[in-house]
Amino acid sequence: MHPGGNSEGSASGVTVTPVAESDCIPQSWLQPGPALPVEGSPVTHSNARVLIISFLSFSSLLRFYLYLSHEEGAKMNDSEVTDFILLGFRAPPELQLLLFLMFLMVYVVIVLGNVSMIIVVRGDTKLHTPMYFFLSNLSYLDLCYSTVIAPKTLANFLTKEKKISYNGCAAQFFFFALFVTTEGFLLAVMAFDRFSAICSPLLYPVHMSQKVCVRLVTGSYLCGCINSVVQTGFTFSLRFCGENRLDHFFCDVPALIKIACVDPFVNEIVLFVLSALIIISTTAIILVSYAYILCTVLKIPSTRGRSKTFSTCGSHVAVVSLFYGTVFFMYAQPGAISAPEQSKIVAVFYTLIIPMLNPLIYSLRNKDVKDAVKRMVCRGAGV
Repeated sequence: MHPGGNSEGSASGVTVTPVAESDCIPQSWLQPGPALPVEGSPVTHSNARVLIISFLSFSSLLRFYLYLSHEEGAKMNDSEVTDFILLGFRAPPELQLLLFLMFLMVYVVIVLGNVSMIIVVRGDTKLHTPMYFFLSNLSYLDLCYSTVIAPKTLANFLTKEKKISYNGCAAQFFFFALFVTTEGFLLAVMAFDRFSAICSPLLYPVHMSQKVCVRLVTGSYLCGCINSVVQTGFTFSLRFCGENRLDHFFCDVPALIKIACVDPFVNEIVLFVLSALIIISTTAIILVSYAYILCTVLKIPSTRGRSKTFSTCGSHVAVVSLFYGTVFFMYAQPGAISAPEQSKIVAVFYTLIIPMLNPLIYSLRNKDVKDAVKRMVCRGAGV
């Protein structure tokens, strides 16, 4: 469609106004995305019900697989393991207290930052667009998978018996894998959203309608659930016969595979293949989306226009780089299992540091979020 022409989108009911060619980029290219069409905002109670139903379905699948893995373990194990000991970080007692305070401070920032982001996005009607709908879901995922890990880790810093039950370990791993995998797919969805907004601004309300947004988020959860079910089923069908000390601060595949008393070759291959498939597929979507975005932005004659357009993507690029860099290091290389101390440091980064940084990155670099916070403060103060 030529920018100077007139057309009417009869299929979507959206009237497209003429846009004159000029040296400056059209204003719609510089915005995070126009408001959604008459179907309404993606942030609705019906969408919340969809996510709640999906979450309950995931919980049912978890209970089913825990039952299967427990029955299989009861048949195969010479000495059935009923709990695991999380060795965590090897440090003197005084350093354990210091680590507890550091982890507690990070977790408090995670909760405050991500809850605040969700409240701001849902409380300001100007942020009821696809970009911020996805951003609020990203904050929810960050809050969830850090909460799966942090409370138990904090408790272990203050106790001598750092035990976790067999079923508790399986549940922790299941939900951690679910939320982390879902976040990987959601970041790919957010890249596609930026591609649609910048490369096809006139069709953006059609491409990213309310139904499309809900389906993309639900699909991300579904992919996360499939990976989590497969990983949990394979891992907890392993034979654990006596050794129950996990050289980690939470239940993760590399640490569990290491103490299995059977050859874990198949599990290592499954871990590597699934991680590679997820990372390659989502990274391909992100790279292709940003390749098109780059080509589009380079055609803008105005330097100011190019910088403004890039600024709408800068936060997402930073988050993607942090997330995929650490996840690839942990799971997508065969030698990751053989370096437990190194793995713990990297695991701290993507289980706690990234969820803490994400809301800061998006709020400090995003004018719309900062303006929404100011409006909420003014309303709260009665100004």
